[in-house]
Amino acid sequence: MAGVIQPKNKGHDISATPSDPNQELVSNADRATRGSLTMAWWGVCSAMFYLVIGIAMAENYGTKNAIIGLLISCVAYGIITRYAIRTGMSVALFSRVLFGHKGAALATLIFFATAMYYAVFEGSVIAVTFSQTYPSVPYWIAALIVVAYSVPMIMGSVQNWLDKLNGVLLPFYIIGLIAAVVMATNKYGYSSAWLSLGPEEALPFGWWNVAVYYMGIWVLMMYTFDYARYGKQEDSKFLSWFNFGIPFYLVAFFLSGLAGIYLVSTIPLEGALSEVSITLGLVKLMGVFGLIFVVITQTRINTANYLLATTNLQAFLKDTINIKIPKFVGALLIGTFIFVLMLLDVFSYLLQALAYQGVFVVAWVAIALTHILYPKREDIFGAVPVIDPQRLPAFDKSGLVAWIAASIVGIVLMNLGGSWVNWYATLTFITATVLYAILMPKTQQHVLQLSPKTTTG
Repeated sequence: MAGVIQPKNKGHDISATPSDPNQELVSNADRATRGSLTMAWWGVCSAMFYLVIGIAMAENYGTKNAIIGLLISCVAYGIITRYAIRTGMSVALFSRVLFGHKGAALATLIFFATAMYYAVFEGSVIAVTFSQTYPSVPYWIAALIVVAYSVPMIMGSVQNWLDKLNGVLLPFYIIGLIAAVVMATNKYGYSSAWLSLGPEEALPFGWWNVAVYYMGIWVLMMYTFDYARYGKQEDSKFLSWFNFGIPFYLVAFFLSGLAGIYLVSTIPLEGALSEVSITLGLVKLMGVFGLIFVVITQTRINTANYLLATTNLQAFLKDTINIKIPKFVGALLIGTFIFVLMLLDVFSYLLQALAYQGVFVVAWVAIALTHILYPKREDIFGAVPVIDPQRLPAFDKSGLVAWIAASIVGIVLMNLGGSWVNWYATLTFITATVLYAILMPKTQQHVLQLSPKTTTG
């Protein structure tokens, strides 16, 4: 496979402080406390996007199916989390093991582009809401303000700045969500209509349709991987089950979804359902406090979007053209890209790009889970695998063949349309899993046969 090492290799010593966390494992000294990491990571839970997802799932498949589909996704997230905590690897470093040190560049490219696109969406929600609330402020100025304050926010570390920022903003998010529900009920009255959203006869396997839909945002597994690596190994159980586990997704998806379903059923919205229509409805209901609530929710999620777009851009440039740029340079580049995209009328293209990238992400998750759950993985690669580019092949055939072939299957099925729309993500996942499970043992047999001289280290 990708790691050319001796059986039972114990991997790297992660006690020393890394000089570059994008190229090295997170050391024990640089791990965050459970409280610090919880505050930093839970900034991801407040995107308005999650309200829209919850509403859409309830309307199409019913609340029960939405909950079951969400729980399926939570199990997969928990497996990824434990491995990231145990090894201290990022998506970029782990992808070296799966695809080779050059092949991993495709993962970082998809990751930083996806995170950047999400930052464009979330930032545009703030800018549009602000400019429509205060028409004297042009949209481009509002967009510039959003980017200008977002870039400096990610210059600190996860455990020494983002935890504090999101820790301070978390109560305002919770209070704002509760206030929105209370104020909507007080102004428009209570109706039980929100409890009966969805088709009269739910589809028998509607829960799987929900799970497949959430596969489209499985890029959050990449987010999880890059945050979980900062967790202390002794906190692995707590972080897996609470911080990155079901409680988090109950808040991010379930609680936000329920609140969204209730608010949409109560507040008259202008135009089609979208993040912007919901935020404008909140501003109409809550006034300036609604605008503040929108800024807080979108700012929290954008701390993760900007941070991970920046760090994966750094890794991509290092892996492809061997250029190592400082974090602030990467942040400025990402901020510039985001600002330009916010000014262009490219949302339809961005949605299409995200759909295609989602196929690659689903295939990546399938391969990652297959690798992590492989029974003899530690016998071959060690508890923490080799990540040194000089000791890894440039391209690993088993991982790349499985990834590219499965992605092609998904893209073809997605473009066929019709009933395939409900199956392309599922078949992408199955194809990637089966191909990697078949190809990986053959490569491992080759690794085991290498002589001690060849497998030094």
